Amino acid sequence: MIGTFLAALMLADVPAIAAATATSTIQVGPNPSNVAFTPDGSIAYVTNTDSDTVSVIDVASGTITSSIAVGPFPIDVAFTPDGSTAYVTSTGSDTVSVIDVASGTMTSSIPVGSLPLTLAFAPDGSITYVTSGDTNTVSVIDVASGTMTTAIAAGPYPGAVAFTPDGSTAYVTNGQDYNTVSVIDVVSGTMTDTINVGPSPAGIAFTPDGSTAYVSNNESSTVSVIDVASGAETSTIQVGLSPVGVAVTPDGSAVYVANSDETVSVIDVASGTVTSTVPVERGSGSAAVAPDGSRVYVVNTFSNTVSVITVNAAPPVFTAATPPTKANTRTAYSYTFAATGTPAPTFQVSGALPAGLTLNPTTGVLSGTPTKAGKFTFRVTATNGVSPDAVTDAITITVTKAKVR
Repeated sequence: MIGTFLAALMLADVPAIAAATATSTIQVGPNPSNVAFTPDGSIAYVTNTDSDTVSVIDVASGTITSSIAVGPFPIDVAFTPDGSTAYVTSTGSDTVSVIDVASGTMTSSIPVGSLPLTLAFAPDGSITYVTSGDTNTVSVIDVASGTMTTAIAAGPYPGAVAFTPDGSTAYVTNGQDYNTVSVIDVVSGTMTDTINVGPSPAGIAFTPDGSTAYVSNNESSTVSVIDVASGAETSTIQVGLSPVGVAVTPDGSAVYVANSDETVSVIDVASGTVTSTVPVERGSGSAAVAPDGSRVYVVNTFSNTVSVITVNAAPPVFTAATPPTKANTRTAYSYTFAATGTPAPTFQVSGALPAGLTLNPTTGVLSGTPTKAGKFTFRVTATNGVSPDAVTDAITITVTKAKVR
């Protein structure tokens, strides 16, 4: 996929699909560009072009756990298939930064062609293709030796690159006004064909079976659908304004397209139509789907955030919300509020809990030992970012003072 930075450069010269909703945002570094998940889906990396760093997101908690210093002006990021290493294009130094994922540190850099933009690992992890915007080539890195071995001629101003799932072929989008995709035969290391698409092609992604490729056309607000067997565009799909990033779900049922108008278009692959539009934040450009298909991350360059889109999103519904209404000051009290919903809801209380009792926001457990007699009225809300929240009726717990014997 390709970040907002490249789109800016180019511009300068639910029926079959489960419900999807942006349920949260994650603050990352300044001017983020691209995002990628580790193969096991536990971690995501986000490149921050203005701070020369990569933000590390713990996916389970949705929080930043660390920041990794890399080469100047990092644009794109990708992980080796085994998840041990990440490569980052450093446009400011014409290199690729190499990150050891276990230690979370940059261990080396690899010189490549001028103005490296995006990159992709072959499915077997043996080589990496890096597009070089200034030389109209694709740099080939031998992963085992960590060196650039050759450069393959591509079309003018190559941008995004992706391998077919079988690793036999790579597609490269050619930006600005050239409206083509270069087809590279991986075995011979040569460009064998070009495919006409819409104006200023930006992002590209293949379906898991390798039969179809989707290309976002930045200047026509469309997505080109390419039949890989015939090597031809078979249709176009209208999406949001100036689309950039494209990501396909692991089951091949949907395509998520990040548009520059702060939306994500969700395409149903079976029907070839946009089935929903998800609002995100300013500067949306890059998109990545988690390996389990449960969420989509969208980079919002101008907001310095990542939007988290939850697939199969469902609002919370209480399944347990009738706690005991009597308690006393010398007896431990415990009750678990429970609610369904995707993502899993958290809980918060409004009103007055009995003194000595607390509500765990994650587990929904109301527990403690009351310390003061009286009547206490409150409500509990379950929330997960999907409207509407679930709110209990008013709950009153009467606490009596324990008798001293």
